[in-house]
Amino acid sequence: MQLQEKIREFSTSPGVYLMKNTKGEVLYVGKAKNLRARVLSYFRSEGEGDGRYQIRFLMKKVSQIEAILTQNEKEALLLENTLIKKHKPRYNVFLKDDKSYPSLKITVNHDFPRLFATRNVVKDGALYYGPYTSAFRLYEILNFIQNNFRLRTCSDHDFANRSRPCLQYQIKRCDAPCVAYVSKEIYAETVKEIRLFLEGRNQELEHLLEKRMNEAAEKLDYESAAYYRDLIHSVKDLLEKQQVLKHEGTSMDVWGLAKSAEKMVLVLLQVRHGSLMDKKEWVQATSIFQEDEESFSSFLFQYYKEPAWICPEILLPFTFSNQQALSELLSEMKQAKVLLQVPERGDKKARLALADQNAKEKLKQVLGEQENRKEILEKLKRLLNLKNLPRRMECYDISNLGADAAVGSCVCFVEGRPDKKSYRRFKIQYTQGPNDFAMHYEMMKRRLSHPEWEFPDLMIIDGGKGQLSSAYAALQDAGVTGVDIVGLAKEKSFPSPLRGEGRVRVIPSAPDVTLTQTLSPQGRGEGDKPERVYLIGRKDPIVPHPQSEECKLLVQIRDEAHRFGITYHRQLRGKKSITSLLDAVEGLGEKRKKLLLTKYQSPKNIFLKGLETVQQETKIPKEILEKLFQVLSEGPFSKSR
Repeated sequence: MQLQEKIREFSTSPGVYLMKNTKGEVLYVGKAKNLRARVLSYFRSEGEGDGRYQIRFLMKKVSQIEAILTQNEKEALLLENTLIKKHKPRYNVFLKDDKSYPSLKITVNHDFPRLFATRNVVKDGALYYGPYTSAFRLYEILNFIQNNFRLRTCSDHDFANRSRPCLQYQIKRCDAPCVAYVSKEIYAETVKEIRLFLEGRNQELEHLLEKRMNEAAEKLDYESAAYYRDLIHSVKDLLEKQQVLKHEGTSMDVWGLAKSAEKMVLVLLQVRHGSLMDKKEWVQATSIFQEDEESFSSFLFQYYKEPAWICPEILLPFTFSNQQALSELLSEMKQAKVLLQVPERGDKKARLALADQNAKEKLKQVLGEQENRKEILEKLKRLLNLKNLPRRMECYDISNLGADAAVGSCVCFVEGRPDKKSYRRFKIQYTQGPNDFAMHYEMMKRRLSHPEWEFPDLMIIDGGKGQLSSAYAALQDAGVTGVDIVGLAKEKSFPSPLRGEGRVRVIPSAPDVTLTQTLSPQGRGEGDKPERVYLIGRKDPIVPHPQSEECKLLVQIRDEAHRFGITYHRQLRGKKSITSLLDAVEGLGEKRKKLLLTKYQSPKNIFLKGLETVQQETKIPKEILEKLFQVLSEGPFSKSR
């Protein structure tokens, strides 16, 4: 009530509000045309105020709300975006990370331009195409261009210092402009063709290539004519995979929306010069997205953060209150008029319907996958006789070589899918020789010491009875209850007393599940080493069928924990190896060691770079680097090895 009284003193002007917890951490950042009315809506009874599902949980944690006034709605949009990027609030969902979408860049300010992928869009005179939300799609296009248009791929440094053609020329993927095998004018024509392709001017590109093919044939240059003929076919084959709308020269972004009670899908169709060039999709829970300025306009502004990405015409699935303010702000960023509209008739209405159709189809797939995953989780609950439906699962693994650089890994799956932001890794402190049980106890104890990390429904320990008992002991010592915990280990190969034909062994399981294992004449199960699941208070393990979906899910999360742990273990061993080598070099101080570790990661990378290059890049005195390279050459990289 005290908080509401303070809010009643808020201004009715536009601005941004920040919701914080008792520790002063920012939980949510929002904007409003009327600050007082908007923030008070969070405190109204259910059905009268904000209908978003996560607001119930948010308001339980909010202890203070701050407001920042702005001159108008445009300034509120800018400030909200800045604060979301800065604080990364938990309850702001869309596009709050700093990672940009990849784009294709052509360095047209160079005599012989280069095409490559980049995430940094800067004003350097180059041309940028994108952004691409699918890196796979971007590299598919990049690989197609490199295979068919023979543009150089080397860096400017390599280009300036090359004295003979590289392998790319030998395999006919580059015309070797670095050694003047192609003139600047001819190379510029190739760049023009690539620009036509990336800009969606497909008919113009085909006419240009056909013209050059005919000119080469008239000059009896049949090799060049064949090259252009094959290039035309390749372009047509790729373009046939795209859906062409109309060749009327119009460029626009078309947004579609479909939602159910649980999930919502946003689809963006990128139409360039009348052709549909790319499709992008976003899937979120419906409860955290509403058709209002609070969510959709913020999402649009964060998406169009680079002027090069802003299309002159943007078709929307619905209107929102600050639509005009966003249009003016995007126009200022692009320095050209940007129109945001919801078409009601004609071709634009048809394109919007196409975007909605794509969104509905994606939603149908998402709901089908969600239902399938829910069914698998239900089967897993019955199989292991769990108290909870395992919507959130964590798997723990120890990676070590003896007691050397032992690490623990924790991976998290939510609704049957990896939740990588919840992955954790632990550098094991236990040093009294190899003791897998003690390491599992330490890892579990340290994980449970973080109550701010959401507890899972099911904990999976990579190991048998011993590892499971150690982890369970940590659970008891921490006083944590209500969490299911199991151990997962591979069955050891066993000799069979049975001879002759294969037989069937019934394996005890959950009360309503019957499992069988088929034994071969040699006495082994189907598969080399079946999986075994150990439960607390149960003597015999459960052996699920290796081809069942629930068994595959358990194996997937266990293998992911193993991969994550091994990666961290290798990093630590690599750092330890290079540190020991650097310690042997007289005159190499801590700052220079840190510089080498950060820049090169491994002694092999230092050695391969060469003394001159390392000296040039790090500015470390040559006499010290000579001692380092002597140590490397006498050690792991000596010529005698």
